[in-house]
Amino acid sequence: MKNKLLGALAGLLSALLALGAAELVAALLDRPSSPVVSVGGAFVDRTPRWLKEFAIRHFGENDKDVLLTGVVATVLVLSLALGALAVRHLRVAVGVVVAVGVGAALVALTRPTASGVDVLPSLAAGAVGAAGLAALVRSTPRAAEDGSRRTFLLAAGGTAVLAAGTGGLGRLVFGRHDVASSRAAVVLPPPLSPAPAAPAGYTLGVPGITPFYTSPRDFYRVDTALVVPQLSTDEWRLRVHGEVEEPFTLEWRDLLALPMMERDITLTCVSNEVGGKLAGTARWQGVPVRSLLDRAKPRKGADQVVTRSVDGMTIGTPTAALLDGRDAMLAVSMNGAPLRPEHGFPVRMVVPGLYGYVSATKWLVDMEVTTFDAYDPYWVKRGWDARAAIKTASRIDTPKPLSTSRPGTVAVGGVAWAQERGISKVEVRVDGGQWQQARLSAPVGKDTWRQWSWDWQVDAVGNHKLEVRATDGTGAVQPQDRTAPFPGGSQGWHSILVQIGR
Repeated sequence: MKNKLLGALAGLLSALLALGAAELVAALLDRPSSPVVSVGGAFVDRTPRWLKEFAIRHFGENDKDVLLTGVVATVLVLSLALGALAVRHLRVAVGVVVAVGVGAALVALTRPTASGVDVLPSLAAGAVGAAGLAALVRSTPRAAEDGSRRTFLLAAGGTAVLAAGTGGLGRLVFGRHDVASSRAAVVLPPPLSPAPAAPAGYTLGVPGITPFYTSPRDFYRVDTALVVPQLSTDEWRLRVHGEVEEPFTLEWRDLLALPMMERDITLTCVSNEVGGKLAGTARWQGVPVRSLLDRAKPRKGADQVVTRSVDGMTIGTPTAALLDGRDAMLAVSMNGAPLRPEHGFPVRMVVPGLYGYVSATKWLVDMEVTTFDAYDPYWVKRGWDARAAIKTASRIDTPKPLSTSRPGTVAVGGVAWAQERGISKVEVRVDGGQWQQARLSAPVGKDTWRQWSWDWQVDAVGNHKLEVRATDGTGAVQPQDRTAPFPGGSQGWHSILVQIGR
């Protein structure tokens, strides 16, 4: 039993050493191809829709950390079992370690931007893990026979130090590849078409209502990148090609030299549930997409533009939506500062009125003009609608669900949005009664949300149900029946239960 416990410890330490070695090799290659990231990315691509929605709903932006933690935990649990097995069947255990390394290397080759060198971190992990396991396990019997664990403990301690050293060095080397210095050096030109000044009353000042502008730190992030791509402005290129008469390539300085516009735009994720928080408003600055397509001259019938990120993500946008006069742009700035890396630095696409999965490509490096018949992008292959206009939505921010308020005047408020159509009215009702019109903030534009509030005069103690609905700028009332986000965005009235108590 003691030998098996020591063997399990040997397996754990050898796994940590293998993971550290893989991180170091991946960092030296400047590739996000460690076995943990490769396997995690493959898992994301093959995860069923219901599980992805569960992860977003329950973990939010922490879903990636949860996944990577799960991959590491699985490796460590497996290593404990292999270490115990190795005490009696060393060759079998070592063979499994090598096989796992080779398997992870093969998985790395399936990633969208894979190259031959991407197998090296996983192969290094397999080799180092196998050698470490063999060395540690072979020291275990000798320690037992001598009546001392000194030999094993020295080997184990050395392995632990080496594992920490390689892992730490890998992170240090990888940290040198971040884009902080590149981002800090960006000097944004003034926009040729600045955003209009926000009118008086664009915010209501009611405590508990979501602020009109969302800070970049608080702005939602939903994507499949387990490691945020680090793309400097020196490395950045944009290729515009496909069904066009005049393909071309831009460098960073070329992009900054083009006329830019600045606009306030609310973005929404298609995964947002009714009443969810996956929406945010920012002031974006960038180059109109239409100007680039006008230069490229799309051919007749080219009804889709497929954009690609540096990590291989593909997103398809209707060509018409990029040419119909809406403020679609290749954004370089968010709230007056260069994009943060997690939000797409150095360039991302922003298209008002479309959910992000058909418009909001981050770390953008490629625009291919094509057709919907010719190509299905990433999410469309997984059953989501190819064309997805944002649905009218309204949300109660205050009071909080299941909260308790005193009788009297209770401030009820929140936000509502219907990009490309605008919000003309918001109504609230209590316990299924008559609809009451809420007070709206002054409109900033049809592409942004509006705050709303209603003073609820209530004396009845007990539980009450609050519901909200919005009317868009065309006069269409938000539908009552709830639908799930799949396949083209949720809709329905948001409702909460609150308590009035003495």
